[in-house]
Amino acid sequence: MKVVAFNGSPRREGNTSVLLGHVLDELDKEGIETEMIHLTGPIRGCIACYKCFEKKDGRCALKEDMVNSYIDKMVRADGIILGSPTYFADLSPELKALIDRAGFVAKANGDMFAHKVGAAVVAVRRAGAIHVFDSINHFFLISQMVIPGSSYWNIGMGLEEKDVENDPEGLKTMKVLGQNMAWLMKKISE
Repeated sequence: MKVVAFNGSPRREGNTSVLLGHVLDELDKEGIETEMIHLTGPIRGCIACYKCFEKKDGRCALKEDMVNSYIDKMVRADGIILGSPTYFADLSPELKALIDRAGFVAKANGDMFAHKVGAAVVAVRRAGAIHVFDSINHFFLISQMVIPGSSYWNIGMGLEEKDVENDPEGLKTMKVLGQNMAWLMKKISE
C-alpha cells in the first residue's frame, strides 16, 4: 500500500510540511509506503478545454507543469493526503489548481480516484482553516473517495515556520489521523 501526500505550501519546510510529516510517520509505522511531494509552481488552473473528456487518456491537456506527473502518482496510490496553509480562509492556489485539474481528469476517465482513501491537512495561524478543510474534503467526496476521521478537525496552528510543533492538540490530531488512515486502508484492502 502507498500514500502520496501533496504539500500545497510554497514553504517547503513550513507548518503544512510538518503536519504532513506527522501523519506520514504514523503510516510508515504501519508499514505503508509514503511519499511527500512539494507542489512546485506555478501550477496553472484548469482552462475547461474538455480535452480530457475527448481523449480519455488520464492526462490533462496542459503540459507545461508537473500536474500530469502528480495525477499519475495519485492514480498509483491507495491513499492521497492534500495539505494546505490557510490563505484568507482558503487553500493555496497551487493546491486548488491541482484539485481542479486532477479532479476533472479523474471524472473524464471513469472516476479514477474512486474508493481511494483521502485526508485533508490544514495549517492555520488562527482562523479560516475549516473552510480549507471543507474544500479539500469536497474534492474527495465528489471523487467517490473514503475519508477517515481523527480526534479533531485535521488542523494545526502556527504562524512562523515549524510553530505547529508547539500545538500538542494539532500534533495529536495528525497522529490519530495517520493511525485511522492506515486502519481504513487495511480494511478496504481485505
